[in-house]
Amino acid sequence: MRHDNFKFIDSEIKRFNSMNLSSVHAHNEFSDWSREEYRRMLGLRNMPAPETHGEVMEESGVPNAVDWVAAGYVNPVQNQGSCGSCWAFSATAATESAYAIKHGKTSLYKLSEQQLTSCSSSYGNGGCNGGWYYYAWDYTKTYAQESESNYPYTSGSFGVTGSCKYNATYGLVKTAATDYTKVSGTTSAMQTAVALKPNSVAIQADTTYFQTYSSGILTSSACGTNIDHAVVVTGYNVSSTGTGYWIVRNSWGTGWGNKGYVWIGQASGAGICGIN
Repeated sequence: MRHDNFKFIDSEIKRFNSMNLSSVHAHNEFSDWSREEYRRMLGLRNMPAPETHGEVMEESGVPNAVDWVAAGYVNPVQNQGSCGSCWAFSATAATESAYAIKHGKTSLYKLSEQQLTSCSSSYGNGGCNGGWYYYAWDYTKTYAQESESNYPYTSGSFGVTGSCKYNATYGLVKTAATDYTKVSGTTSAMQTAVALKPNSVAIQADTTYFQTYSSGILTSSACGTNIDHAVVVTGYNVSSTGTGYWIVRNSWGTGWGNKGYVWIGQASGAGICGIN
């Protein structure tokens, strides 16, 4: 079975790399996974879109390029493992960066994804079975997020949500009622928002086009627009050929993509991979 899975992905990689795309595709740890195993990590399935607080629109005068990773406001890439907790990693990374941007680089805490995974079910999340970063932030309005060192991540090994072990004594960061808002789905509005801080976004990631990404820029409609995975936009730039792209932090470890990152091309409508 593993060999058959690998052969299928190998044929897809060869097909993509023969198409003169702006992206390069290669094998990674998912090459022998079944489609069911792979999709288990995609934790936004069948989640209703929540109400949001206001909307960010485009503004003039935003920078031509932004990179919060290079600026030192983004923690290293992590690996969610075989748990559909992408939403918890997206919410946590965005919170960590926002807090550090407001309070200084020395306040770049490493917060606990496990706390969100195990403790926020009453707010609408389903642990390893999926959730929303919105619901995670609703939870942290009441329960301050602990550090990862106090509440380490364990769900990735076996895909088990785990029981809540929250300890308020160790809570570090809470979310205010107006700390998050919707961003209008245009490139200029998203640039306005990302110029302020990294943003949580939802994309479609269940295609082999996305799974086998290694480097370059995803610009094909083959990525789809049916969102099922949460990630974080940590910046944007323009390639040497004039293609605008988003710098996106994934939560599949540094062995996937470009050291854990993917560049997604900027486009109108729903956007590449539905990122808009």
